[in-house]
Amino acid sequence: MTDQPHPSDITYSGYLSLDELLAAQHPLSDEHDEMLFVIIHQTKELWLKQILHEVTLAQALVRGGDLVPAYKCLARVSRIQAVMTMSWDILATMTPADYLRFRGVLGSSSGFQSDQFRRFEFMLGLKDDRFLRFHVERPAAQAALQAALVAPSLYDDTLSQLAVAGLPIPVAVLNRDVSKPYTPSEEVEAAWLEVYRDTARWWPFYQLAEKLVDLDDALLTWRHKHVVTVERIIGRRRGTGGTEGVAYLTETLQRRCFPELWSLRTKL
Repeated sequence: MTDQPHPSDITYSGYLSLDELLAAQHPLSDEHDEMLFVIIHQTKELWLKQILHEVTLAQALVRGGDLVPAYKCLARVSRIQAVMTMSWDILATMTPADYLRFRGVLGSSSGFQSDQFRRFEFMLGLKDDRFLRFHVERPAAQAALQAALVAPSLYDDTLSQLAVAGLPIPVAVLNRDVSKPYTPSEEVEAAWLEVYRDTARWWPFYQLAEKLVDLDDALLTWRHKHVVTVERIIGRRRGTGGTEGVAYLTETLQRRCFPELWSLRTKL
């Protein structure tokens, strides 16, 4: 076991591993704006690491029926998502001409390939095994993504708790293949409608539901700002990862992690 340093020997830079952190930026060109591009994306990955840390705890709490303590983790994730969304405004200070000066050195690399972002999506219920192939060269990342794919999502765990509480969640939903995309259910919507129509009785679930909608709302806001920023910088050209660029990003705006929590609002 490694000996812990004495408190008097701990410095700010040492505690934060600043030398390693600040040496992790390696622009491939001499263009001034590439440093911003690198730091923006590295910062997003750091925030995603914290998001996964928070969602993991929230999911364990929900799975154990301890709903109220999970609120704090989920609220924190929503705040982090807001900060990530605001960072697009910083990237948008880079003009198309600035970006095109170094775009060629990016090769086929793309944020589309972020394993941490895909794990976040999987943990919220947006399952898609096609993304596994992008991480063959990083076995640990691929294994973590695979584990998230085959594990119940936060929404799966929430629906299981609704069933435990006596709300009529169909057995087919509870026993579904959790590695596949979630299909909205009228019966699940009806159960959530009961929660929303009698909030005093179902207060812990009602509050949890609103925290989940906060996550979905923030994710959609992030995606929308991403679309606008990308179109501002590269227009409608293809993305570096081979996607359709803005067209692909626009399609993702239709996705909902917790569909019945949106559809029930029309029927309240």
